[in-house]
Amino acid sequence: MRIRHVSAGALFRRIAKEKRVSLEDLGEKALEDPSIDKLVDERTIAEAKKGNLVVDGQLAGWVLKEGSDLRIYLTAPEDVRLERIAKRDKVTVEEARVQTEQRESVQRERYSRHYGFQVEDLSIYHLVLDTSLGSIEDTAKVLVSAAIMVRRAKKAQRKSTKP
Repeated sequence: MRIRHVSAGALFRRIAKEKRVSLEDLGEKALEDPSIDKLVDERTIAEAKKGNLVVDGQLAGWVLKEGSDLRIYLTAPEDVRLERIAKRDKVTVEEARVQTEQRESVQRERYSRHYGFQVEDLSIYHLVLDTSLGSIEDTAKVLVSAAIMVRRAKKAQRKSTKP
């Protein structure tokens, strides 16, 4: 299964770097300027239209909605998330906590204001997976299995609707 990957968070980080501002400052600016999120959305949608793509990002499920075959929400307990963020960003766990709390507070407000949904609403997802339950490899196996299942179902559906 050949699948490309696009990270909406990485796109947002790239925009922050291009504008030479911190991720937190760009998030604050995006609260007042919806064009920043819209730019990430446009790039994400353009990539999705090419097909065979996995998009990760808090808004991905909402932005792509019915244009996606499978929407999965990956989560983990807060302590696990903070350790992972600290490692990724090369900061202490406490710094990760402060940054994450600030970022998530701004994100909740942005998403509500600009998109009209609550980030805690998981109702649009086909699958919610706690990534702390297994290794990265185990999590990947679950995700690939879900994707294969959906691909098979879509293929069967196309066959059954052909004249």
